[in-house]
Amino acid sequence: MTTGSYPHLLTPVIILLIAVSLILLGTYPDISTILGGIALFLIGMEYMENGFKTFSGGLLEKVLEKFTNNTPKAITTGFLATAIVQSSSLISIIVISFLSAKLITLTSAVGVIFGSNIGTTTTAWLVSVFGLHIKISVYAMPMLVLGIIIPLFLKSKSWKGIAAILIGLGVIFLGIGYMKEGFETLKEGLDLAKYAMGGYAGIFVYVLVGSVATVIIQSSSATMALIITALATGQIDYANALALAIGANLGTTVTAILGALKSNDNGKRLAVAHLIFNLVTAFIAILFIYQLTYVVDYLSAIVGISSDNYAMKLSLFHTIFNVIGILAVSPFITKLVQFLNTLFISKAPERGKAKYLDESALKLPLTSLLAIIRETKHLYANAFEIITHGLNLKRSNLLSTMPLEEVIKDSYSSSPVDIDNFYKLKIKGIYGEIIDFSAKAQSTMSTEDIEELYKLKLANRDMVEAVKDTKHLQKNLIKYANNTNTHIKAQYDHIRQNLAELLRTIHTVSTTEEEHEILLLLSKAKLHTEKYDILANGTLDNLIRNRLISNEMATSLMNDSTYAYDISTNLITMAEITFTDRSSHMSDLKEEMSMDTEDIKEILDKKDY
Repeated sequence: MTTGSYPHLLTPVIILLIAVSLILLGTYPDISTILGGIALFLIGMEYMENGFKTFSGGLLEKVLEKFTNNTPKAITTGFLATAIVQSSSLISIIVISFLSAKLITLTSAVGVIFGSNIGTTTTAWLVSVFGLHIKISVYAMPMLVLGIIIPLFLKSKSWKGIAAILIGLGVIFLGIGYMKEGFETLKEGLDLAKYAMGGYAGIFVYVLVGSVATVIIQSSSATMALIITALATGQIDYANALALAIGANLGTTVTAILGALKSNDNGKRLAVAHLIFNLVTAFIAILFIYQLTYVVDYLSAIVGISSDNYAMKLSLFHTIFNVIGILAVSPFITKLVQFLNTLFISKAPERGKAKYLDESALKLPLTSLLAIIRETKHLYANAFEIITHGLNLKRSNLLSTMPLEEVIKDSYSSSPVDIDNFYKLKIKGIYGEIIDFSAKAQSTMSTEDIEELYKLKLANRDMVEAVKDTKHLQKNLIKYANNTNTHIKAQYDHIRQNLAELLRTIHTVSTTEEEHEILLLLSKAKLHTEKYDILANGTLDNLIRNRLISNEMATSLMNDSTYAYDISTNLITMAEITFTDRSSHMSDLKEEMSMDTEDIKEILDKKDY
């Protein structure tokens, strides 16, 4: 059941309700029962939300990611997802996390939130159809018992989620039962229906009451359950109940704004979108409330709702005016998003700061991982630039189709690049933020996610090591670039050319979507690295034996060849982790390819790279 709020706002409300309920227990037992019922309802919603989150195991996130690429899909998906999990707050958390990780656009996110508003109306239907017409002890207690017993015997995550859902439903039914019982008892001493107000004056007063109640309770669903139980027991007039329902919708905008205060820019934009939608919807509902009442009566007769079943008619009214709100606002979503994008403009990330590690992405393991992957690619782009310049190569040449022999001749600079300064400006800060963000993300992750996270941390470490090795390598690259000894100059040109070829290959990998192509390119790079290892292929021994280079040159070349080899292996390993699709079934293929070198050679011989 939707809370219309966020857990950190809801918890103190539940505690306060329980405390006040206990205080009033002796003097006003009926009011105490109603407040206790509201508290139980809210607790049940929390259990339901956490249960669905655990049970789905990331499925809900994947559905929202896949089926939100246009506005109609986004609205439909938002409606269905909220109707099923009965938690608009959970949907909001996922949407804000997706926005932070740039998995969906703001337009899609707004569509999901709009659809979620219709999804919340299913709560009223559940309360009016089932909650008021069942014997609580018959359904609630078995659910609670099952919810407690299941985790004792079935330890899987999915079963724990199902158990939490059952407990949530059981507690919700108990809450509805207590609210209904409290109102029935209250009517014996105080009949609230005698305070009914007619006309637009009554509408505005009760809209205000509904809004204030929702802000206090922090849940439009709990407010609607309260309204429906009060209506069913005759404590409030039907016309006033309609106004209260409009007010409950308006009240959710306040809770959304409160929840967005500590959110990121996208969270604030969504709160504004929610506010605009609910204001427009409320305005239409108030302006045409009498016409909508006739529509509800007409449709009720068609679908078989009896004329005196005001609880179900209220639910129908609640759904109709939210659907009308969607129809009224949806055509203007593009304009709305353009307006939203002018709000809460944050400064561009400082140089050397992370771009994608937003705190909102930590809400879900999926978005945490995706944020780290994006930031790893950001770090790679910086490392690529530093390594390229450290090898005294021009980045534009390297990324062009210029022959590599010409690339290494067109030097970037006649003096060494200050890699230490580049490292401090473009690597150190981002790397530190990735490690810190990873530590925070790990607490909510499964074992499989933690394994992926560990690999990503290794990929980032490999990039950092490659940059550091480039620093050691560049000194002699420049020293021997124009040396009179043609043999040592040729060897350092070979090192630069081989690394240039690798960098070009990895850049191709970073821009390629075909998994087979990526794996073949990286396999070719591995073979190339092994082939040109001058320590292993005997080149260095030949130069020393024939006295073609001095001992000092030999020592430098041996050390620098090791640096070049380490740079190559680190970059290849990084690329395997960062640019391959770990969600597909390609990991088995990658393992096979890395094990069978002869097969790789055969494949490469048949393809023109």
